[in-house]
Amino acid sequence: MEQETVSGSAELRAEAASYRCSACHGDEDWGLGHPIRGRAKSRSLSAAPALASTRDFRRTRSLHGPCPVTTFGPKACVLQNPQTIMHIQDPASQRLTWNKSPKSVLVIKKIRDASLLQPFKELCVYLMEESNMVVYVEKKVLEDPAVVSDDRLGPVKGKFCTFREDYDDISNQIDLIICLGGDGTLLYASSLFQGSVPPVMAFHLGSLGFLTPFNFENFQSQVTQVIQGNAAVVLRSRLRVRVAKELRGKKAAAPSGVSENGVPAAAPDTEVGKQLMQYQVLNEVVIDRGPSSYLSNVDVYLDGHLITTVQGDGVIVSTPTGSTAYAAAAGASMIHPNVPAIMITPICPHSLSFRPIVVPAGVELKIMLSPEARNTVWVSFDGRKRQEVRHGDSISITTSRYPLPSICVRDPVSDWFESLAQCLHWNVRKKQAHFAEDEEDAHEEDGAGRAGSQACGPAICTRDGRT
Repeated sequence: MEQETVSGSAELRAEAASYRCSACHGDEDWGLGHPIRGRAKSRSLSAAPALASTRDFRRTRSLHGPCPVTTFGPKACVLQNPQTIMHIQDPASQRLTWNKSPKSVLVIKKIRDASLLQPFKELCVYLMEESNMVVYVEKKVLEDPAVVSDDRLGPVKGKFCTFREDYDDISNQIDLIICLGGDGTLLYASSLFQGSVPPVMAFHLGSLGFLTPFNFENFQSQVTQVIQGNAAVVLRSRLRVRVAKELRGKKAAAPSGVSENGVPAAAPDTEVGKQLMQYQVLNEVVIDRGPSSYLSNVDVYLDGHLITTVQGDGVIVSTPTGSTAYAAAAGASMIHPNVPAIMITPICPHSLSFRPIVVPAGVELKIMLSPEARNTVWVSFDGRKRQEVRHGDSISITTSRYPLPSICVRDPVSDWFESLAQCLHWNVRKKQAHFAEDEEDAHEEDGAGRAGSQACGPAICTRDGRT
């Protein structure tokens, strides 16, 4: 592509000249004196092979997202702002690497499931004795009657570091998370980290397992490769949700009050005097009519503008990861986790034209009860923290800065389609049988005969049936 020059202000020239787009242009400065490149370079975060073979990992360049050209014609361009530029990375090039060797691991186990005791013991013994890692577990896991009465955990039971949800902050103490169970264990791991999330390795020991790609049979080699940095990751975007509630008969909270999850929630001037709670959501935010028999009636704003009023059983605001959960059951499309987007899906809308929509990831949604709503609504976050929303309350939703890095068996694309096929049986259909040679010739002759009769015009039948 020929070099293009853009005329602009002195500040724009200085800012554009100093901005370096390392993801798209390698070590080249993205200035006005350099040519604009059309495609991003492939740059792996780790030179080591993936868990599968190198042959399975390599991909064509067609998966690379195009580097956006921001000049349009001879005189138009987009104002350069490095903070708002989004680069589309090849999903197959997202690789895990460690700045330092991981020393601590959080093991999340499905509660009240006796079948997980043996895998839990084997994993913890391996991590402590073979890998010399500090193992954290939730206190209620060790208080589970099945764990208390099991003597197989005797050698390692006294070596665990424990914590309590909503009381102890372990966000800066965990290097790796390993989940044993179903998709709910991954959602629970996400709720424990309201900021940066360590890499998550999820073993399929539950029922569905859409988000848990690893099998436990050969866990030693798989865990070892992850600890060594030989793994691909998919960055699952999360939603940052802020709930502002009117104080009804309660003591006013401080402007910098602490949310229910223990995360400080900044209070804008317009929300001073309200109770603020903040959540990080991996799957979806569900607003529904709750126990009421009336339709829910909520207004949806996008960047401050009213876009629609939902009249029905409710509305789902989901991430691409959540598009294969409740949203899929409500008729939405399924979106790959690498797509930067937010999906809005109505639940049983009382309208024939309300289809699910996808909006850009950077927008801010605000959901409130309509003034004419007859009843309140209820909201839940990944199926937890369910609470009532009344008139005057608001729910603000946008894409979080802290995605969840989920470790892949092969790569983000292969794992996703494998889950679609194995868990949801996507596009499963009995295949159509092919024609035999003699049948194919007969059908061709029959088709030619029909074409000839149509060319001769319509046949005229008499009363006795003769043509």
